[in-house]
Amino acid sequence: MGRTPNSRVVAAFLLGLACAWGGQALLESRAMANQPFMEAALASLRAARANLIQAEPNKGGHRDRAIELVNGAIAQTEAGIAFAAQ
Repeated sequence: MGRTPNSRVVAAFLLGLACAWGGQALLESRAMANQPFMEAALASLRAARANLIQAEPNKGGHRDRAIELVNGAIAQTEAGIAFAAQ
């Protein structure tokens, strides 16, 4: 009963401010998890792997090594996306 109307206004304002800060933090964390360039790179790497697989294997082992390296790059890109999503 000791609260005045002004203290209610202040409490409501502070609650609203806390909600706004919390919402902003949530939006920023989602923005950090959104990785459009990493996703585009991942799609390009997968397309490159598909092209390498379709290429003739008579490349002195270089095609096979390129496939291995692209697989590694895909794994690292996926790991980077997963890390940013944490």
